[in-house]
Amino acid sequence: MNEIRDFRIDIPQADLDDLAARLGRTRHAEELPPGQVTDGVRRGPVEPGWEYGVPGAFVRELTERWRDGFDWRAQEARLNAFPQYTTEIDGQNVHFVHVRSAEPGAVPLVLTHGWPSTFVEYVDLIGPLTDPAAHGGDPADAFHVVVPSLPGFGFSGPTRTRGWDAARTADAWAELMSRLGYDRFGAHGNDAGAIVSPEIGRRHPGRVLGVHVNQIFSFPSGDPAELADLTAAEQGYLAFLGAFVEHAVHDRVQQAQPQTLAHALADSPAGQLAWIGQLLAGLPDPDVVLTNATIYWLTNTAASSARFYYENHRAEPAAEPTTFPLGLASFAHDFRPLRRFADRDHTAIVSWNEYDRGGHWAAHDAPDLLVEDLRGFFRSLR
Repeated sequence: MNEIRDFRIDIPQADLDDLAARLGRTRHAEELPPGQVTDGVRRGPVEPGWEYGVPGAFVRELTERWRDGFDWRAQEARLNAFPQYTTEIDGQNVHFVHVRSAEPGAVPLVLTHGWPSTFVEYVDLIGPLTDPAAHGGDPADAFHVVVPSLPGFGFSGPTRTRGWDAARTADAWAELMSRLGYDRFGAHGNDAGAIVSPEIGRRHPGRVLGVHVNQIFSFPSGDPAELADLTAAEQGYLAFLGAFVEHAVHDRVQQAQPQTLAHALADSPAGQLAWIGQLLAGLPDPDVVLTNATIYWLTNTAASSARFYYENHRAEPAAEPTTFPLGLASFAHDFRPLRRFADRDHTAIVSWNEYDRGGHWAAHDAPDLLVEDLRGFFRSLR
């Protein structure tokens, strides 16, 4: 049951031909004429032209590229350059990348991606993290890197039982690291991974050196006293967060009825692209968007990845603050937590850095900052 199996991405050509044929038959949604969609005003994180959601122009451009200009085989070869494996944990298949550093003092580090991302989020960080000397860094900052695919996401395949929330995933990651021979390790996460990674520290405190995240999900409790003395900057942060939550419908839909929308996503690659495009559209390389969309499509994991939201929404909230060392790297175009609420929920925040560039997917648009922040955070914990 604890067997670790070699894995290699090898998509049948018939599946790629079917995808191309479906893209060629795309029936695009109707929408308001361009002049009626926007008043030209940006509201928080919402770009003009996106007020009603993902616009047709975005979907048309990328579906055409997906069909005629995107080379999946090249992406497949790029990803297969990293050693990949699968194992079964708690009845669930788990896919992961595992790259050991040649440096003798390397720290094991598990990196957890978000939604609608995949393990692809971190593959370009593997070199700088495992071999810092080859990337302008100090060999003493090296890591052994493990990048799993969340249960129900991508090559981990659909989940088959209820209950795959952040806590259960955290337990699976602790077991995975044990199977790889890592008794003590660090954890990092972004988006959904920033929910899972603190749970590892909470549930396995003796195993975790520290947890590093791109977001801390600490919000006002509803007590008016918590909001009475907010500064202007803090009020601005909360307003941005409110606009983000209001516009990003994926949270509410996937928490409430993950299966309903999944029927459409499983049948339409253009629909799958549009659904994940609400969060991935800002990535600097459109092929990264298409690589993620292709993985969700080929593995048919729209429904099971959405169930992660449903399960988390119904999980018991943590009763006590965390006590393990926690570090935050917050990027300019992401929502930022308020320190007062973060300190309420986490008693040992030892690193808090805010950057003037980068966004929600910093591993793609500010990888240098993220790598250096990871190195600095764990340097004091080794």
